[in-house]
Amino acid sequence: MRNYSGSCHCGAVRFSFFAPKITSAMQCDCSICIRKTAFLSPFKVPKDDMTITAAGDALKTYRFGTLAAQHHFCGTCGIHTFVEPRLSPGTFRVNLGCIDGVDTLHLPLEIFDGKSL
Repeated sequence: MRNYSGSCHCGAVRFSFFAPKITSAMQCDCSICIRKTAFLSPFKVPKDDMTITAAGDALKTYRFGTLAAQHHFCGTCGIHTFVEPRLSPGTFRVNLGCIDGVDTLHLPLEIFDGKSL
């Protein structure tokens, strides 16, 4: 397990967690994920295992459809930081582009069929 840390673009939302070495990325093809094109962690981080720090009320949440998935983003710079998936409440999939030192453009990519949900 490695310790990862990351943030949104402006740094108003910061987070850290322990997880296995990042060797691949996941892209969901649901209507919101395909538009934001975030490369997500292929693993889920339990909520209790992630430390989140947000300046004031910078951390915002967007829900749509069934309102089950919670898409978290920075209200200042707009960067999507992590999502609590509809099928896995109590966990996060992290936007790998927000993690310090991770080069998402050189990771193998798996497509998740969120469109069919």
